[in-house]
Amino acid sequence: METISTVIYFLLTIGILVFVHELGHFIAAIACGMRAEVFALGMGNRVFGWNKVTKFSFGKLNEEIDLEGNTDYRVSAFPIGGYVKISGMIDESLDAELQKTEPKPWEYRSKPVWKRMIVISAGVIMNIFLAIGIFWGINYVQGESFMQTTEIGMVIKDSPAAHAGLQSGDRIISINGRKMEYWEAIQTSIYIDFPGKDLLLEFERGGIQRNISIPQSDIPDVSETTFGIFPNNTEALINDVIAGKPAAKAGFLAGDILLSINGVPVFNQEHVINIVGANAGKQVTVIVKRNNEVKTIPVTPSPEGRIGITVGSRYNGPIITRSYGLFESFPRGVLQTISATSLYARSIWQLIAGKAEFTKSVGGPVKIAQMATRSAEVGIISFLAFTALLSISLAVMNILPFPALDGGHLIVLLYEAIFRKPLPNTVQIRIQQTGMAILLAFMVFVLYNDIFG
Repeated sequence: METISTVIYFLLTIGILVFVHELGHFIAAIACGMRAEVFALGMGNRVFGWNKVTKFSFGKLNEEIDLEGNTDYRVSAFPIGGYVKISGMIDESLDAELQKTEPKPWEYRSKPVWKRMIVISAGVIMNIFLAIGIFWGINYVQGESFMQTTEIGMVIKDSPAAHAGLQSGDRIISINGRKMEYWEAIQTSIYIDFPGKDLLLEFERGGIQRNISIPQSDIPDVSETTFGIFPNNTEALINDVIAGKPAAKAGFLAGDILLSINGVPVFNQEHVINIVGANAGKQVTVIVKRNNEVKTIPVTPSPEGRIGITVGSRYNGPIITRSYGLFESFPRGVLQTISATSLYARSIWQLIAGKAEFTKSVGGPVKIAQMATRSAEVGIISFLAFTALLSISLAVMNILPFPALDGGHLIVLLYEAIFRKPLPNTVQIRIQQTGMAILLAFMVFVLYNDIFG
């Protein structure tokens, strides 16, 4: 039953994102005077669909039927992905017949470069609009919640914060003269609000106010590492247990709260990583809380110092909630989308630059399904927020200048705009073929990494 629900949530999430993405291409193509031959949800053979000529029908359409420029809206056999087939465009269908005919007025290839760029970009734009809309709605319905604390609960060893001299128990008063009232304001000030500027932190320790100056060169990129501080009132929560690993065999479950390891209290993921890593190959005794029941579970970390869990820090202290009106919620949704988009873009750059571990940073369908299920179990708001973040991730990935992605099509159009002539159809087909082959290999890799990584 759990597997069925996981598959359903995965298909629902992917279905929403693909539908919105392809709807963007479709609307833009029609607005630019192009014909869309097919609008499909799913891949593979046509199961059923509707168009103005044949109306509703099952199975494959007769190739001799002239749809008279109308679109066939269909559901295909494999419920993953989808596509829009725009007349006169070399896409995933690799239609080589275009070389044998002259461009028609309604075809993609006959339109000016700027219109084709709009059509190619529209899918990504719609994914961004979806994220803005979701965040807008969430802010309007439930407002925003903030951790009402400025007290440091833990400083990571050898982190920039530790080198600056911050300690557990310090209460941050202000950063660069801006008063801090909740934890999120501290994070925003460190990473976003003062780009290129040194930070002057005013904090209280033992009833005495102190100041420290931190040069901007010591502030890490948020996608690379962390400044190194956690708020007080946190607990270490198991987000995922990897099948076949020591933790799964020992009986740990997602949702368990880690209380202590070998008698040492733990409050966040750094505590857990440090203690487990220091006991590689040695049995440790872990005390967890599960549904208000305390359990003791022995487990032996692998020789690499891992037990096969992902741990997050969950705040359990006082919360400030702010409500927003309908129009007040919109700019907040835009800012949240911009912030998430920037973070995804920087994360991809870290991968390209070799500053992040590829296998740990890339998730495939299994991880997406698991995360979609967990977010849905928490509630509809959590599921929608996850969908918004995934929509942004899809947009950022799609705009990369890689063959077979929207960004790859844009590069081809940019070549045409600069040199005043299109790439030959045979070259475009080879580019698509190469890109699709690499993407297929990439999909196989991330699936393998999901299952066995």
